[in-house]
Amino acid sequence: MLAQVNLSPQGQWTNLGGLTIPGIIAGFITAVLIIAAVVFFFILVIGGIRWITSGGDKANTEAARGQITAALVGLVIVFAAWAIIQLLQTFFGMNILQNLTIPTANTP
Repeated sequence: MLAQVNLSPQGQWTNLGGLTIPGIIAGFITAVLIIAAVVFFFILVIGGIRWITSGGDKANTEAARGQITAALVGLVIVFAAWAIIQLLQTFFGMNILQNLTIPTANTP
């Protein structure tokens, strides 16, 4: 006689029963956007500190300016990606950042 095996999460893991592939992808996209924004922000701050501590040295000032420029470009790219996601959600009725629901075409 075969025993019944319950594979659903138990105890503190019961919330994992609601995980889906679209939910995991949505969480991954959100995490990447947040981590990228934080990293570029810290690169911007470090570039500002390098500029302040350059002591008027032309080479150090130029290196700090390049780092600040790169950080600002990175932040612009991250926020542009977020804006594109918001536009897709608005125009196409997609829910990318919460559960990645993609609407289907209704055929008569």
